[in-house]
Amino acid sequence: MEAIAGNREISIFDRSWYGRVLVERVEGFATEAEWRKGYDEINEFEAQLTGSRTNLVKLFIHITQKEQDERFAARLDDPWKRWKTGSEDYRNRSKRKEYFAAIEEMFAQTNTRWAPWKVIDGNNKKAARIAALTHIVETLEAVVPMTPPDRDPAVVKLAAKAFGYKPRD
Repeated sequence: MEAIAGNREISIFDRSWYGRVLVERVEGFATEAEWRKGYDEINEFEAQLTGSRTNLVKLFIHITQKEQDERFAARLDDPWKRWKTGSEDYRNRSKRKEYFAAIEEMFAQTNTRWAPWKVIDGNNKKAARIAALTHIVETLEAVVPMTPPDRDPAVVKLAAKAFGYKPRD
């Protein structure tokens, strides 16, 4: 789900461009040279985004192993959620230490002044969602102009023709 947003648009990126320095690194899908190069690619991409006036908010939501195990058990017990877990989840579980080492290095290499990380405790889903939304709102409120755009005369003309629109103010 990677798309560059235009003016006044919002895009959400998932963790896909961090895969090189996390999953591909830990699982051996990338050579060390490839995943190390990934840090430069990430930082350059994020610098390009912010350099073109894109506001970037990076969140990392963390849960403990105990919480993850409880969620996996709940998924397996719920016939409507069983599809949300598979063999990869349990194979990856055995590499938690390696993933943590990769995560720590990812933070060290990609926590930049133009794209800082916000780590959120995800053990309580509701609290995590509130923390994530609060961080997003506070970050964007500080940098996004809160003035509405002027009416586009061309759009007003089209609306007038389409359904007789007349500005009220």
